Amino acid sequence: MVHYRKMTPEDVEAVHQIELASFPTPWTLDSFHYEMRENPNAYYIVAEANDGNIIGFCGMWVIIDSAQITNVAVIESARGQKIGEGLMREAIKVAKERGVEVLSLEVRVSNIIAQNLYRKLGFQDGGIRKGYYTDNQEDALVMWVNLQ
Repeated sequence: MVHYRKMTPEDVEAVHQIELASFPTPWTLDSFHYEMRENPNAYYIVAEANDGNIIGFCGMWVIIDSAQITNVAVIESARGQKIGEGLMREAIKVAKERGVEVLSLEVRVSNIIAQNLYRKLGFQDGGIRKGYYTDNQEDALVMWVNLQ
């Protein structure tokens, strides 16, 4: 069983380890500390296993009536178990509770698995950001969903 909850500053180290293992250009540890302590728009959700270990996370910035997913990651050993979907569903729920009308994100054009998940959750294609990813200049597909 997986439990989803709001991330706390105590979760930063575990979340950063997942970030390091998941992305070619990961956020720094300091970035996550900033998100938890200083960014009033940041809201992060963690997926916690029964043993208390953090196995995934999803971050977003909520600004008035719109929100942007910043990052979503699940540890490799827990992928394919719908944890990413659970994190996204929880993010959508929180966004709706906060009055968000539009939720958006960027995803690598090569990440078909993630795109399929987002489409399953109602996201639509919104356009391409050319050369968005700094590690290999891959394009990003912008996706969005209307929550109203």
